[in-house]
Amino acid sequence: MKHASNMLVVLLYAQGLLGFAGLASVVVKDWAHSEPIFVHGVAPGAAAAR
Repeated sequence: MKHASNMLVVLLYAQGLLGFAGLASVVVKDWAHSEPIFVHGVAPGAAAAR
């Protein structure tokens, strides 16, 4: 029975990691599409301000 409970813990842990990775990728993609901050070390609009 202990082996089955260990397997359940491992599966739940893996599911949690995959869920976190999925959530992080969605957040990063959303952030990247909404607000590009730096492109090759130059802030947007910096070239236009010169």
